[in-house]
Amino acid sequence: MIKSSQPRKQRKFRYQAPLHLKHKFLGAMLSPALREKHGMKSIPVRLGDTVKVLRGDHRGTEGKVAAVDYMKTTIAVDGVAVTKADGTEVPRPINPSNVMITKLNTDDERRLGD
Repeated sequence: MIKSSQPRKQRKFRYQAPLHLKHKFLGAMLSPALREKHGMKSIPVRLGDTVKVLRGDHRGTEGKVAAVDYMKTTIAVDGVAVTKADGTEVPRPINPSNVMITKLNTDDERRLGD
């Protein structure tokens, strides 16, 4: 996919990638139980998956994925929010590499290819 080893070209590729490739950048690791069951280490995060935050101020928080931003390659998790100066709470964007999927949204049977 990325042909150059130059960091500037890799950053440019990730920034300018089409949405069907940015979907692959949203990969998160599976929990040990799901890893054993499905035989894969990671899978792209989808709306409705239950994830556990592993890094940052909200470490240990578990919640459903409320939003997926393909342009910024971030996700929003229920229960993970920051308070703005005026007192309103807004969802905190999280990089999918900092979460672990604990329960999959299995509305689509084709998702795992079982």
